[in-house]
Amino acid sequence: MAEVCWPDENLVAAAREGDFESITTLVSGSHPHVRRFAYSLCASPEDAEDAAQEALIILYRKIGTLRASGALASWMFRIVRNECLRQLRLRVRRAEPIPDSAIASAEEEAINRWEAERVASAIATLPADQRRVLIMRDVQGYSGRMVADLLGLSTAAMKSRLHRARAAVQQSLRDPILVADDER
Repeated sequence: MAEVCWPDENLVAAAREGDFESITTLVSGSHPHVRRFAYSLCASPEDAEDAAQEALIILYRKIGTLRASGALASWMFRIVRNECLRQLRLRVRRAEPIPDSAIASAEEEAINRWEAERVASAIATLPADQRRVLIMRDVQGYSGRMVADLLGLSTAAMKSRLHRARAAVQQSLRDPILVADDER
């Protein structure tokens, strides 16, 4: 299977400046990532397709508002998330039954949000070189070889950084949670 990368910063910068060919290339290059993310978030495949399509239209229309070329992935993921939520709200308004897998209790949502915050906090404390490898490999889903190539590392060095990053995150998550005296 062919590896698919996010478009590089030069292409994003050219698209931000209004270059039509760059915008077209950027939208088509972002499509696989946007689609994959939409499928992981939306309640149904149909909603995922609609959300991905809407997100790409927003990218096309508003690429000039993107402040930093390196922020494309996080910007697009936020747009996809918002579109998936919008699709869910539309489904509720139309009174279509929502799959049980799309409904979580308030307690489950709070726990999931708390766990996500803990993981994000643990990742944020990693050294930059380990954090980049971990995010590219485990969050963005790039292959080990691709991560190594993109970062200019040997595969062994990339694996070593990834192992250290995962171990540090696991250790951070195992550490007891400190509760302030006023919360007890």
